[in-house]
Amino acid sequence: MDPLSLGLPHRPPFIFIDEVEKLEAGLQAEARKQFSGEEPFFQGHFPGNPIVPGVLLAEGMAQTAGIAIGGPGKTFLLTAIRSMKFLRPIRPREEIHFRAKRVGEAGGLVQCAVEARVEGELVAEGQLILAAAAARRDLRPSGTIDNELK
Repeated sequence: MDPLSLGLPHRPPFIFIDEVEKLEAGLQAEARKQFSGEEPFFQGHFPGNPIVPGVLLAEGMAQTAGIAIGGPGKTFLLTAIRSMKFLRPIRPREEIHFRAKRVGEAGGLVQCAVEARVEGELVAEGQLILAAAAARRDLRPSGTIDNELK
């Protein structure tokens, strides 16, 4: 399944899911990603020894969690990383399988258990907190500094 059609609000170059493999709407999702090795960040992370950055793995898991609990017109934003462990480096061209499952909710916040696996081996795991995104609004106060200077 296409992550964009399932409500993922991100656009290239900031999509870290190639395909959603399973979805139980409101509860859990599974997705996959494979980095080609041609992405520009591998030039610096690390020259001659490319490793997928942990922050991008965490983002892929967060995007999977957002799809699990959200949907078209129902966007969730990452608000906290309660815990995250990276158990081994992931190299370009390794297929990463993300899983996210809703495990709790309180006060408008949703907690998800997340993991990443390569060939069945657990390579990262954690707990993320997401919150429903508010409708877009102008955050500027009605009185601006320009008005005060007149």
